Amino acid sequence: MIKIAFGKEYHHELPVNHRFPMEKYTLIPEQLMYEGSFSGENFFEPPTIDKSDLLAVHDDEYIRKLDNGLLQRKEERRIGFPWSKSLIKREEIITSGTLQGALFALENGVAFNVAGGTHHAYRDRGEGFCIYNDIAVAAQYLLDNKKSRKVLVVDLDVHQGNGTAKIFERESRVFTFSMHGATNYPLHKEQSDLDISLSADISDLDYLHLLKKNYYYLVEKVKPDVIFYQSGVDILENDRLGKLSITKAGVRERDIIVFEKAHCHQIPVMTSMGGGYARHIRNIVDAHCNTYRVAKEIYD
Repeated sequence: MIKIAFGKEYHHELPVNHRFPMEKYTLIPEQLMYEGSFSGENFFEPPTIDKSDLLAVHDDEYIRKLDNGLLQRKEERRIGFPWSKSLIKREEIITSGTLQGALFALENGVAFNVAGGTHHAYRDRGEGFCIYNDIAVAAQYLLDNKKSRKVLVVDLDVHQGNGTAKIFERESRVFTFSMHGATNYPLHKEQSDLDISLSADISDLDYLHLLKKNYYYLVEKVKPDVIFYQSGVDILENDRLGKLSITKAGVRERDIIVFEKAHCHQIPVMTSMGGGYARHIRNIVDAHCNTYRVAKEIYD
């Protein structure tokens, strides 16, 4: 059974003028259950994460600042969220969702987190709406607990996974692969094991060709025993922050490529949602829901 992490903390109240579409975290599971793609038994509420799991990736001083509200104003601005205890709890629960989801993926072939994909978080700081790096924490947990020997991070959000790349820059057991907009945030890109920068006018055909060529090659070369998939839909042509021009059909085909190859090689996939900032929330939700629908077609 495909398991999906979703907790009541996922929808966090922010100032009304904030651009981050938090409502998508409630609308995605509602839509999937309304249409009958999934039922309540597919969803699980993540437990509180053990601090030791966060400390395996993030600096103790950084965690202390987050726990005690000691971030400086410039640190808050870099993250993009105003600090609150409920926000920190939310981020811990979301990180736990990816960790627990990864364990379900090992059992069932694929799993999801309705949130997550917080790839801009570094060991010692957060930025770009990311506080803890859920992918890094979950990947490190699998490695430390001998549940994985080789991890492939497939980051297809429109923004480079800079935090993930930096965290694992000296970790040979993790291969980081990022396809992202060349002129998008972050201004300073880190060095992933493989980076592919995309022009704003790239077509579906060229995008999918690049993905298939490089992703198929990496699966064969790296030989991962687990994949962490950052499936952001901010590559959509109508995304406010994306600057790319991929159609909804193109995004769906992207997901097919990722899941079919992994399924063929029996490589478990833990999927985090990542970004999506289209002007109409229905476009974000439908594009995200397509990722789940594709996985259901392939794995069920």
